[in-house]
Amino acid sequence: MQQSPILIVDDEQAILHMLETILKKEGFTQIDTATTAEKAIQLCQRRAYAIILLDVMLPGEDGFEVCPKIRAISNATIFFLTARTTDLDKLSGFAVGADDYITKPFNPLEVVARMKAHLRRKQGDIPAPQTTTYTYGNLVVDTLSAEVSLAGEKVNLQAQVYNLLLFFCQHPNQVFSKSQLYEQVWGDQYLGEDNTVMVHIRKLREQIEQNPSRPKSIVTVRGLGYKFVPTGGTNENL
Repeated sequence: MQQSPILIVDDEQAILHMLETILKKEGFTQIDTATTAEKAIQLCQRRAYAIILLDVMLPGEDGFEVCPKIRAISNATIFFLTARTTDLDKLSGFAVGADDYITKPFNPLEVVARMKAHLRRKQGDIPAPQTTTYTYGNLVVDTLSAEVSLAGEKVNLQAQVYNLLLFFCQHPNQVFSKSQLYEQVWGDQYLGEDNTVMVHIRKLREQIEQNPSRPKSIVTVRGLGYKFVPTGGTNENL
């Protein structure tokens, strides 16, 4: 049975009931629901969730407005559920702190599959790396505490941006296409025209590059993809 607490935030009772029913059938036993942003924040203040399914079109504050507030108090993986399907909407969702973006109407089993993929990475079903700390110049990634520091200052990364950085640290100087990064880091099949990887690359550069517009660490290899070019580095083995 899945013991990871889940929060579903949606003002449509039919969707709440459908997702709760499917999740329980899939073994998730700790499920809370909320129909407003205010209630969602109250629940996040009282309980640590592994995953939050967050509707965008909520009464009062919408999902785009409440997501940063939840992110400030929770390390949960946040999935947006929304009927807004434009690239601008998706970019806006990632920009305010979401880790994934699922459009309505959706297949509930696909939602469950994505949730399980995120939980496998968080809970260690994927083999653990052979190092506890990656140190490249003034960039330090501690895999045990999931903390990142740059020049001694802590860097707060949302979950998928951290996972992307960790993957790069594990594979320095190797070129990966967008599809390879998506399948390795997101654990899902890459279906083509999706800005997810590009948006997270940009967010990562904004956090660790001195000049994100002229990156020196997370570089673009034209026609091929991206690679991490570290400045010096050591790994502390277990």
